[in-house]
Amino acid sequence: MNGEKASASLVERVPPQLWFMGSAVFHYLGPSFAVLLFARVPVGGVAWLRIVSAAVLFAAWRRPWRSFFRADGATQRLTISLGLIFAVMNYTFYMAISRLPLGTVAAIEFVGPIVLALTGSRTRRNLLALALAVAGVYLLTEVHVGGDPGAFGWAFANAGLFAVYIVLAHAVARADPAISPLDRLAAAMMIAGVAITPLGIIEGTTVLTDPVAWAAGIGVGISSSIFPYVFDQMAMQRLSRATYSLFVALLPATAVVIAMIVLTQIPQLVEIGAVGLVVAAVLIHQEGATAPDGTRTTRSVRTRDPKIAQRHVRGQLRAARSSWRSPPSIRVPRPRNPRGR
Repeated sequence: MNGEKASASLVERVPPQLWFMGSAVFHYLGPSFAVLLFARVPVGGVAWLRIVSAAVLFAAWRRPWRSFFRADGATQRLTISLGLIFAVMNYTFYMAISRLPLGTVAAIEFVGPIVLALTGSRTRRNLLALALAVAGVYLLTEVHVGGDPGAFGWAFANAGLFAVYIVLAHAVARADPAISPLDRLAAAMMIAGVAITPLGIIEGTTVLTDPVAWAAGIGVGISSSIFPYVFDQMAMQRLSRATYSLFVALLPATAVVIAMIVLTQIPQLVEIGAVGLVVAAVLIHQEGATAPDGTRTTRSVRTRDPKIAQRHVRGQLRAARSSWRSPPSIRVPRPRNPRGR
C-alpha cells in the first residue's frame, strides 16, 4: 500500500510534460533497435517478440487480471479494444519501417490524428493543417514511391490505427480512478500478446536457439512497449487530449533525429522539408474542446453547421450545470413583532 502511495506521489511530482518527453524518446528509440534486429529475425517475429515480452513483463509486474475482472463492462471493453489496437498497430508499423525510413513512417503516422481533429472541429485551422500534412506526405511518397509502393499501405494503415490508439489510450487512462491505469495498460498488453501470436509466432520461433536475438527482442519490448506506453499513461492522466495531440508534433522530428543517430538514415533536404510540413500541421491543428463531463464540443460557436453549434451549446450547458454550487444556507432569525402578533 505504501509502495502504491509512493508511486502515485512520484507521478504527481513529475510534470506531465516530462513524462511525454520520455515517451517521445522511447517511442522511436525502441523501433530503431528493432530495425537493427531485422538482420537476425524476420519482421513479424520482431513484432511478436516485442509485444509478447512486454506482456510477460507487465504480467509479472502488475498482475492485471485482478483489476481487469473487477472493472465494469465498459472499462473491460476499452481495455480489450486497446489490446487489439496494440497488436495490429505495432505489426503494421514494423512492416512499414522494414521498407521505409523511420522518419518517413513517423511523418505519415500523424496524418491520422489530424484527420481525427478535422472530423471533430471543421475550422479553417484544421483545413490548413490537413493541407500541410497532405503536402508533406505527398513529398515523402514522391521521394520513396519508386522503391516499394506497397510499403505505404502499411504506413497509412498504421496512421489510422495510431489515431484510434490516441482516442482509446486517453479513455483508458481516465476510465476508472479506483484502479491504476497501469493495470489497465498491462491487461491490454496481455491481450495484445494473444492477438499478435497468429501473425508472428511462426517467424518468432525461428530464433528459439538464438539467445542473442531473444535478449534483443526483450530489450526492444521494454524500450518500445513498456517505457513509452507507461509514460503516455502518466502524461494522459493530467493532459487533455488536445494538449497531448499538440505535443505529438515533436514526434516526427524526434524520429528523424533518432534515425540519424542510431540507423544513420540521413534524410534528404526534401524529406526534411516534408517532415517540417507535417510538424507544422500538427502544431496548428485544433481539436474540439472537452467539457468537464468528457463531452467534446467545438471551440467556437461561429459556424454554419447547425449540428456543431447544437453540440457546442449542449456541452456548455452541461459544463455550467456541473460547475454550479448551491450557496450555503444561512438561517436569519425572524424579528420579533413588538406588538406580539
